[in-house]
Amino acid sequence: MTLSSFIVRSTFRNKRRSLLTMLSISFSLLLLTLMICIWRSFYIDQIAPEAARRLIIRDKVSLAFFLPSYYRDKIRAVPGVTAVVPITWFEGKYIDDRPEHFFARVATDPDEYLKVASDKITPPEQVKAWQQDRAGALVDVTLANKYGWKIGDRIHIQGTIFPADLDLTIRAIYHRDPPQNALYFHTKYLEESVSWFKGQAGWYAAQIDSAENVSRAASEIDAMFRNSPLPTKTESEKAFMLGFVASLGNVKAFILGICGAVAFAIMLVSANTMAMSVRSRTREVALLKTLGFTQRRVLSIFISESVALAVIGGAIGIVVAMPVIAAMTHQFIGLGIPFDMRVNMPTAAASLFVAVVLGVVSGYLPAYKASRMNIVDGLRHIG
Repeated sequence: MTLSSFIVRSTFRNKRRSLLTMLSISFSLLLLTLMICIWRSFYIDQIAPEAARRLIIRDKVSLAFFLPSYYRDKIRAVPGVTAVVPITWFEGKYIDDRPEHFFARVATDPDEYLKVASDKITPPEQVKAWQQDRAGALVDVTLANKYGWKIGDRIHIQGTIFPADLDLTIRAIYHRDPPQNALYFHTKYLEESVSWFKGQAGWYAAQIDSAENVSRAASEIDAMFRNSPLPTKTESEKAFMLGFVASLGNVKAFILGICGAVAFAIMLVSANTMAMSVRSRTREVALLKTLGFTQRRVLSIFISESVALAVIGGAIGIVVAMPVIAAMTHQFIGLGIPFDMRVNMPTAAASLFVAVVLGVVSGYLPAYKASRMNIVDGLRHIG
């Protein structure tokens, strides 16, 4: 029997205990992988080139304050700006308030919107039909597939913040990678339904001619409105989305807290398993040392068993995380922001590395005690 086969047999000697340990580690690694994907999606991944040339202009104080409609022409006059559209979030409910029926509902200008959102692919005839229908709607293809919508279908959305209900007809369906699960309708329809909203917009989205001009255009736009009653804050689309995320609280601390709790749980589970294994094999350890196994060799055997449990459990958790996260990407949308998450190789490697490190750390103390065991005391042990 080789040393590696001995380690494998010892790792799974108590099959029930080993299986339960691996399942616990698998669930913990699944959660850890999810947290890493969320962190990467929010704070590390780069956005598409089209999105990198988009600027969001909102009220400097809060998104709760609307901007006047005449800001649009002033923004359009800034050098480098090729298109500007109003964007207004319409808070409401479709069918009921359950999370699975939530999706983004946005009022905008159909005549110019797709010039700003050039990453949305829509057949020209559908775009024209949407532009010509004041009560028309443009929807994401994944959203249409989810509810079985097709061109010409009518949908009703009950307003909550705005005292208006929308009766919309689907005129266009767009494709986007990653999916956005959003619905867009004519801002004029909202103005006609809510009289006090006329001449206003939640914020503006502007397309810049080149990435080199983005920073300059943002500075010029904010400088233009600095002394106005409603000064603006102009930022990139990614920064704007992160602002939505930040409104939920300290998301970074939340993610790091969960990751820390997951790591601690893995360490406790693995350490407990190894401690039980060492305790039940006291006489075996003494016998190994009698046969000439050094302290270092005994230490490496038990640490290897701990790492093996952590790695196998971690690998199972990562494999399970792949379809789970893929499903979340297509089904779960938070505040209209798509979670473009997938388990890539760096994410899987990072999760597996954490499993290896925690396997070593959690197994070291029980392994060290086993390696320092007195042979005579070990042979006398009864248990």
